[in-house]
Amino acid sequence: MSPPASPPAAPPDYLARLNPEQRAAVETLDGPVLVLAGAGTGKTRVLTTRFAHLLVTRRAFPSQVLAVTFTNKAAREMKARVSAILGREVEGLWLGTFHALGARMLRRHAEHVGLKGNFTILDTDDQTRLLKQVMDASGVDLKRWPAPGLMAVVQRWKDRGLTPERVTPSEDSDYANGRARALYAQYQQRLRDLNAADFGDLLLHTTEILRTEPEVLAQYHRAFRYILVDEYQDTNLVQYLWLRLLAKGHGNICCVGDDDQSIYSWRGAEIENILRFEKDFPDAKVVRLERNYRSTRPILAAASGLIAHNAGRLGKTLRAGRDDAEGEKVRVVALWDSEEEARMVGERIEEAQRAGHPLSEVAILVRAGFQTRAFEERLITLGIPYRVVGGARFYERQEIRDALAYMRVLAQPSDDLAFERIVNVPKRGLGDSTIRALHELARIEKSSLAAAAERLALSPDGLRPRPRQALAELMRGFARWREQLPRDGHVVTVATLLDESGYTEMWKQDRSPEAPGRLENLKELLRALGEFESLAGFLDHVALVMENDEAAEGERVSLMTLHAAKGLEFDMVFLPGWEEGLFPSQRSLDEGGEKALEEERRLAYVGLTRARKLAVVSHAANRRVYGNWTASIPSRFIEELPDEHVAKEGGAAMERHRAATGAAGAFGSPFGLAAPRRPPTPRIYETGSWEVAERPARAERIAVGERVFHQKFGYGRVLAVEDDRLDIAFDKAGTRRVLDRFVEKA
Repeated sequence: MSPPASPPAAPPDYLARLNPEQRAAVETLDGPVLVLAGAGTGKTRVLTTRFAHLLVTRRAFPSQVLAVTFTNKAAREMKARVSAILGREVEGLWLGTFHALGARMLRRHAEHVGLKGNFTILDTDDQTRLLKQVMDASGVDLKRWPAPGLMAVVQRWKDRGLTPERVTPSEDSDYANGRARALYAQYQQRLRDLNAADFGDLLLHTTEILRTEPEVLAQYHRAFRYILVDEYQDTNLVQYLWLRLLAKGHGNICCVGDDDQSIYSWRGAEIENILRFEKDFPDAKVVRLERNYRSTRPILAAASGLIAHNAGRLGKTLRAGRDDAEGEKVRVVALWDSEEEARMVGERIEEAQRAGHPLSEVAILVRAGFQTRAFEERLITLGIPYRVVGGARFYERQEIRDALAYMRVLAQPSDDLAFERIVNVPKRGLGDSTIRALHELARIEKSSLAAAAERLALSPDGLRPRPRQALAELMRGFARWREQLPRDGHVVTVATLLDESGYTEMWKQDRSPEAPGRLENLKELLRALGEFESLAGFLDHVALVMENDEAAEGERVSLMTLHAAKGLEFDMVFLPGWEEGLFPSQRSLDEGGEKALEEERRLAYVGLTRARKLAVVSHAANRRVYGNWTASIPSRFIEELPDEHVAKEGGAAMERHRAATGAAGAFGSPFGLAAPRRPPTPRIYETGSWEVAERPARAERIAVGERVFHQKFGYGRVLAVEDDRLDIAFDKAGTRRVLDRFVEKA
């Protein structure tokens, strides 16, 4: 049934809130439309107003508009805004995420792909478990070829719209000795046998049905008169194919996105989808939204100057749309080292707090998750509440908790909670029956689980040979590491433990996108460990750090990665670590070349445009890597920022210091002070996968009454000296005992 075609007599008043470009995007209803919506230009307003306009002008009934978002939150917000414009609740919508809409379609036509309409959607754990069963039945060595690695390959194929039959030799993988495609086919058959689908199937199957069943495709061409797509720059290939098939009938597709904010290639997003829109739809109209209502003019000019260095973009220039758009230039702060960087950020946040700025309007955006540790600990030292957005705090991440559990068992064998966490991590073939046997023996003998494990490992009757051998090997390992601890020191011993326990190798074999970040976090943990005089001291420190109550009331500084910051905005944004190798990421450049460099630049653009009033970029001339100080080069992105929109701090002071001392590096304190003295060069040990360091003893003595500085606890005065141990009353961290090698004279 076609809706009435007569429009209302007068233009709706909701259009008055739009600027000319936004209104053009809303009122251009016929044919394909690409809305290039720059950061802060009112993308959501345009999309929801266009949806409402289709209904108000009676171009379509609610059920005749297919509206696609990337998150359930965005779908709920769109429905609420459309209902607000119409003044009533809108029902019967085809509005939701790609996966939700794909599932809805697939349940209607499941028989075309060998499923029933009541199929089960498996979660990630069930998917991996099923694939593991398939691999095991095929005789694949699961230690050499872990199931999560193959699952990553399979999901990448599904993101590209490839069924097992469509995987070409050029798309094939050498995973599992070249058997990946065959295992993929067996996995798909097992899913059909179980009447189940994984998340990747929801669009893969639906796209395959639309490709191969003309009657089904024609049905949806009749059903949907208009298609609206949010965040088009983040679509992967199967999403692109699904949309193209559905848009073939009427061509009334409107995609809203920003090619300059395409930053998710690591999870399958294809920037080419938005770049080729005009080629896919030759009669397409392109509307550029360039009036930014978020940031000041200097921030926008700096961001625009930076992103202009990308070749793979459609082109637009952000300009200020606010009346109060004048503001401070982007600060670029050069610092002597990474620890001074954390102090600078902490001190400036303190100054802002004292001036009355709400902490909820302050954010620290880092390139890699491991960078959060230094800022978390600095904020805790200063008593500034914070939250980690889009992930766990550093010491609460899975791999860090696992490594800490190993350390706790090493330091205290009777720590049952820690022992139970790691006894089968990585997998050692110790199932539920083995764990129950450990608990029963420990309860009978009133001993620790570790002691029970020792007994069971020696008893030929308690366990089957395989778990008994695995327990024996683990307990021999702990005995060996405890002997090593006083001889080689806690840092070398823990690095050895992570390797010999198989924990490092477990993450090296993991093919998930998160695995490299987990290894980086473990490296950062070893760096943190090297800053403490003993394993016990470090574990005490971690326990105190983790007392920072995440559930406490009140405002907090937001700490997150740049990827997690997309879509958010803050008055004050700190962007630390802009150095070659860190940002842009050397790993990304090695894997993706020029294409990856352009995505890294888009990530920098996203970071800058999160700031409303003040953006502070910082880089350090020296950064500690595994306890060793190495020179760092400022990121090329800093050179690409237009000079007229940037205020640089710190360079002159560092040049004076370098000339006076001959020190390496080119930048220094942003406060005009002499750069802090670098700690003595540590002894470097190579142990398996890690390089670790332990600081040498201090050559000069520190006396009672002297002012000193500690990287974690800040400034304080020495109360007592006992050999190489100092009792220090810190200004903000209370009285603590530390080794003299970990402090500097203030």
